[in-house]
Formats: sequence, structure tokens, C-alpha cells
Amino acid sequence: MTAIDPEAAGGPEVLVPVQRPTPSAGEGEVLIRVAAAGVNRPDVMQRQGLYPPPPGAPSIPGLEIAGEIVAIGEGVGPEMLGQPVCALIGGGGYAEYAVAVADHCLTVPHGLSMVQAAAIPETLFTVWTNVFERAYASEGDSVLVHGGTSGIGTMTIALGRIFGMTVIVTAGSDEKCAAAEKLGAAKAINYKTADFVEAVKDFTDGRGVDIVLDMVGGDYVPRNLKCLAEDGRHVSIAVQRGANAEIPIWEIMRRRLTLTGSTLRGRDRAFKAMVADELSSVVWPHVEEGRLRPVIDRSFPLSQAAEAHRRMEAGDHLGKIVLTMDDLVAGGPQGQS
Repeated sequence: MTAIDPEAAGGPEVLVPVQRPTPSAGEGEVLIRVAAAGVNRPDVMQRQGLYPPPPGAPSIPGLEIAGEIVAIGEGVGPEMLGQPVCALIGGGGYAEYAVAVADHCLTVPHGLSMVQAAAIPETLFTVWTNVFERAYASEGDSVLVHGGTSGIGTMTIALGRIFGMTVIVTAGSDEKCAAAEKLGAAKAINYKTADFVEAVKDFTDGRGVDIVLDMVGGDYVPRNLKCLAEDGRHVSIAVQRGANAEIPIWEIMRRRLTLTGSTLRGRDRAFKAMVADELSSVVWPHVEEGRLRPVIDRSFPLSQAAEAHRRMEAGDHLGKIVLTMDDLVAGGPQGQS
């Protein structure tokens, strides 16, 4: 099969199509003919050599896909054959075929394109597990999320709109702020021209927010804590500005703040299956009925994966970047394995 599988770390130019063996589905797994694959920041970090795949994961990047199940492994019901699905995977998405755990798949409903479906799993699993589970968000809560026009940011806005939360975001330009507010953010702050701490205090009449979803880390953490209301929850999901931060312990004690965080890729099968089951029952009806759709920035054919990474690194995108297999003639395994 054709895949993107660089042999060495480097810039976007290392993302060139190569031939790799088509994988096979193991126990509890399915083989998917990939129609589209989402592009995420961890893919960029993996390409740079900063985020190696966990043990057992493919070296091919790509953490979310959509396509058709063309083969099944032992223990998977035959009714899954031929099903259109999207899936969270541990790697391998930048290819014509990829393996997914059957319990990590969600059925693609009518009205949702494969490009849209491929843009959902990574951000949906991430926002759900961190905002709704670790920070136990509920109706009426307020959330601050940095990178408001990123995939994570736009998904947080969408879920906040559905579940009755006030979402405040930061972004790096007035145009991005306007776009975020058009998507449903209650307030968008241009962090290049305003102090987001003061802006959050002003918008909340000094109360602060219930939750901060932080992808920045480093020197943002103590500033984020100043944005929290009493009993607020700070959830870290990335450390783009550094993994170390100075934390005011007395303030955490005095205001009863909670600091938590998580990574998703290395979690075990059972945890991801539990999350997929929750999403299927609680969130997926909103997808099926058209109320939840990912924001798509641009799609690129697989052969232009380098251009997709360049766009992500430039930071000009609004929503998700997706790779498609439109430039490939897919062939290969069919039927039950």
C-alpha cells in the first residue's frame, strides 16, 4: 500500500509517499480502507522526532481516520464488514489501509462526509475525556481554551454550545477571534493585543472561569490559574511552551483549585473503548442529527502531506486539516480475514 512513513525525523519535506506492507487485523481489530485521515499536532511532533510512537504502534503517523471496514480480525462480528466508520487509532492513518480496534470505531452516519468524519475522533475523544471527565464539566460552566480556532478549540466551542456551557477562547488575530465568535464562542481574546487574564476577569465580572483547557503549558500555567474561579479546574493536554511551570501552591490551597491533565495516545484499549461507548450514546446522536460538525480548514491529497504539515505549522488554519486518498487507486484485501 501507499503510505507516508519517513525513515528519519525532519521537516515537512520528509513526508513523501512510499510503499509499505498492508497491515492485517488482529484479534478484536478491523482493517479499514482509509478515505481520509485527520492531521494533528502530535503528527507534526512525531515527524520532528519529538513524539515517538508508543510501543506496538505503527511508525506511520496519523491518529484518526475514516473509511470502510474491509477485513475483520478474530472476535469481531461479521456485521462490521463494509461499514463506514471513523476511528481513533494509535498510528498508521497516513496510508491507504489502517488497523483500528473495533471498539474504538464510530459509525459514519448519512450526511457526514468522510473528510468530516476523519476530523472528529482525536479532538472529540480529547475534549470529552479532559473537559467532561477530568474537569467534570456540566451545564452552566464556563471554559477558557487557548487556540480557539484549532481543532481542539473549535470542538470545545461546538460541545459547549450543545451542552450549555460558556466558552471563552484566545486566538492570535482579530480575524481568528471573529471566526471563533461566529462559531459560538461567547468571547474571543486576541492574546497578541490583550492580556487574556484581565480580559477573562472583565468578561466574568471578576469571578473567573470554572475550567481552563490548556495546550500551552510553561509560563501560561500560572496565568491560567489566575483566570480560574474558586474550585476551578485546570486541565493540561499539551506543553507547547514547555513542560515546567511555577505553581503558586498557596493560591491552589486557598481557592481549592484542581490541576490535572492527560495524554490520550498511550491509554489502553479498554479506556478508549469506554470513551467510545460514552461518545456513542451521549454525543453521537448530535452528530447523526446534524447538530455537531467539525470545522474543516482544508483537505490535501496524501501525496501533499508535506503541504498539510506546512499549513499546520504556519498556524493560519481555522479548524481541522485533513488528508484524503483521492489521488490513490485503492486496491487490496477484501472480505473477512
